[in-house]
Amino acid sequence: MAKANANGIQIEYDTFGKSSHPALLLIIGLGSQLIYWQDEFCQQIADNGFYVIRYDNRDSGLSTKFEGLGSEEIMEKVMALFSGEKVSVPYTIEDMSRDAVGLLDEMKIEKAHICGMSMGGYIAQTFAINNPSRTISLTSIYSHCGNRSEFLPSQETMEAMMKPIPKDRNGAIEYTVDFLKLIYGSGLPFDEEFYKRLAAQAFDRSFCPEGTGRQYLAIMAQKDRTDELRKLKIPSLVVHGDEDPLVPLAGGKATAEVVPDAEFMVVKGMGHVIPNLNAYWGDIKNAMINHMGKAA
Repeated sequence: MAKANANGIQIEYDTFGKSSHPALLLIIGLGSQLIYWQDEFCQQIADNGFYVIRYDNRDSGLSTKFEGLGSEEIMEKVMALFSGEKVSVPYTIEDMSRDAVGLLDEMKIEKAHICGMSMGGYIAQTFAINNPSRTISLTSIYSHCGNRSEFLPSQETMEAMMKPIPKDRNGAIEYTVDFLKLIYGSGLPFDEEFYKRLAAQAFDRSFCPEGTGRQYLAIMAQKDRTDELRKLKIPSLVVHGDEDPLVPLAGGKATAEVVPDAEFMVVKGMGHVIPNLNAYWGDIKNAMINHMGKAA
């Protein structure tokens, strides 16, 4: 893995495939790390002729952490945003999009296919809106167009998100696995051992619940991108599960409806699932490869 100085911060990233191939930038979601993009998933896309780049967002993994806003202050701001108040946040989705731009600049990559899941989808959409000439194609997974008041998580999911993450290793791993199981959907069996290993790897690599809170503030404060997405002239693929309790299917549908000529892929039985080729993501990978090939 490597570090890049981009947009005033350090970003941890790594790559799969040949740098001479068209680039694919993968942007992960809330509180997640680049390792959540499964190695095999990245390698199989690279084997199909792409230069795959995955990275840690700011405030997660081994990228720069932002100090100065603790858990109590974060929760106060979250509740204020839920009440419709305007509050200052440490950074925005636009800032996180500029991190992606800065990473490509540092890597001397002029344009790339841009793919984001969940919060990463908001970042990817923003990247495409603000940098159309640098976006070969857009893939938005488990995301909506920014109207957070319309596409809310289920009550059970929201309550689970508001619970403090345990500080001890075993407690944090158990919390993560329980949450991933809650939002998984019912279409395929939940591979508890797979997600337990992933959660353990993530904890040992970097544990920063306050960073997750600061990222969540950026999500809460994001602007509605609907009008800007209507003007997008970039080949776009929108992917969503029909059992997603975190970002409801209506959010993906709204995105696909406003982006001109967007392809909309609905996966039956799928909730909000971390990339796993043994659970839904084999089909998503194939759809992405086909989409990027046509766009190129």
